[in-house]
Amino acid sequence: MRAAAADFWDDDGMDFLRGNHQNRRPADGIRRVGFRKWYERELLSSHAYMILAILSFVAMAASFEAFNGGTMSEKLMNVLFVIVSAGIGLWALRRYLFLLMRAEEVANQARCGDCGEYGRFRVVAEDRSHQETQVRCSKCEHLWTICT
Repeated sequence: MRAAAADFWDDDGMDFLRGNHQNRRPADGIRRVGFRKWYERELLSSHAYMILAILSFVAMAASFEAFNGGTMSEKLMNVLFVIVSAGIGLWALRRYLFLLMRAEEVANQARCGDCGEYGRFRVVAEDRSHQETQVRCSKCEHLWTICT
């Protein structure tokens, strides 16, 4: 019974149940498209969340502005808009900071210690329990670990 449960959770299709399914592992993305494209995509998606945060805070300010005057039902609706806009804005700001900091953390470790080549490596292995990825330089075959 215990082995069947372990096999169930080890299935890649059930990976989203272990944590936030939006947080893909850097090793998977780097393995699929390479470091430079992964880094670019992480920065683009993080900045999309920043734009969403700015727009939601603008919507929140507009709801505050519309609060003056109006009937009681309109004021209650504006309070609801403020709460929803603030929630979306805080969530988007959190996603922006998470994606940006993770991309920068990996980028700061992307230089080969032997030859100095930046961002040209292959993923060799991944230790999910310690959140470490072992990579090999494409130029000199040096092996090092990137902590995520």
